Amino acid sequence: MEGPGPWEPFDIETALERVRAAIRGYAAAAMFELAERGHASLFEQLVGCLLSIRTRDEVSLPVALRLLAQASTPEAMRRLGRERIESLIRPVTFPEPKARTLHALAERTVEEFGGDLPCDAEVLRSFHGVGPKCAHLALGIACGQESISVDIHVHRVTNRWGYVQARTPERTLAALEAKLPRAHWVELNRLLVPFGKHICTGTRPKCATCPVRSMCPRVGV
Repeated sequence: MEGPGPWEPFDIETALERVRAAIRGYAAAAMFELAERGHASLFEQLVGCLLSIRTRDEVSLPVALRLLAQASTPEAMRRLGRERIESLIRPVTFPEPKARTLHALAERTVEEFGGDLPCDAEVLRSFHGVGPKCAHLALGIACGQESISVDIHVHRVTNRWGYVQARTPERTLAALEAKLPRAHWVELNRLLVPFGKHICTGTRPKCATCPVRSMCPRVGV
């Protein structure tokens, strides 16, 4: 651990205010950027999240935009077919299984829900490949639901701050739901993804210039 410990108590409101200022100028997390570019429906958000799994935002976002330009609704995606979907998403990791997943998502949305996905976490998680992270983030952005989405950045940063103490993203989610003010539930992912990618990084975090340094115990650094 570098340098002395924190010299002011950790306050989540102050920390998030400092993070907001620190990430200005950095690209938004992929799904928030997708929404800002006009793809804010629940179906489109799920498509974007499924494409982003184990793929960097710099790759998944352009791919999502290309695919959704061809098919932004479940019916249009179903008509594209798996082979065409696969050809459009090839730069992402695992394009063939993701193409199958996306086509199945579109097909079932049309057949079971008349092409209109309900804003229901249990329904979303019943789709193959849709876990808590994608379900919660899509519901937060598309439906305005207060949901926390925990990816590797949210997990790492909140534990490094000592705000929660959890070994897995799933346990971090439960800890945050019990502690974090609901007003920050959706925003947390939007803030901590670029913060975790560019400042509070997994290796060699930029602690010397971090705006939260004076409050952060740097757990595990």
